[in-house]
Amino acid sequence: MKKQFTVLSILIIFVLSIPVYAGVPLNTVQTNVNNVLDILRNPKLKAESAKEIKKEKLRVIYKSMFDEFEFSKRTLARNWNKFNLTQQKEFIGLFEQVLEKSYVDKILSYTDQKIEFYKENILSESQAEIQTKIITSSKEIPIFYRMILKDGKWKVYDVVVENVSLVQNYRTQFNDILGKNTPEQLLEILRKKVKAQ
Repeated sequence: MKKQFTVLSILIIFVLSIPVYAGVPLNTVQTNVNNVLDILRNPKLKAESAKEIKKEKLRVIYKSMFDEFEFSKRTLARNWNKFNLTQQKEFIGLFEQVLEKSYVDKILSYTDQKIEFYKENILSESQAEIQTKIITSSKEIPIFYRMILKDGKWKVYDVVVENVSLVQNYRTQFNDILGKNTPEQLLEILRKKVKAQ
């Protein structure tokens, strides 16, 4: 009886010590996406004059939703260590602005399509993928959010839209540039791109 009690105690302690992450990554994405939708649907922000206010509110959500360091590091991949700390920091900021300029108009053009959050894949204790889709009148657009757990928070480090990974897409572009140019030259290209748009 005492032996059974000990085995049972060990099992209970083991089960209680397993981190319970199921549901948290999906809830995190859902909360952030719903916050974005609240901004886009807000009738007080419909006017063209409110566009900058809307963008600023979306930036706040982006900062809390995305792991900018992980996003940038994975995008540069093997080239990351070619950048010194100052260059890495500048790249993170420039890359964020390039992404905003590339995608903010698409986000702002949202016209009340339905978004379905339908699957959470826990890949490991620190990685997950949330599968969602935008449902329009004519098609469904799959959007997957790849997430990492750091400092107790789940954050997005990649977005896959219709099977195209943002990280992989930009990695290919940056690899091409860095095959012929220095990190400083890539930063200069990004600086010009940010100023031009």
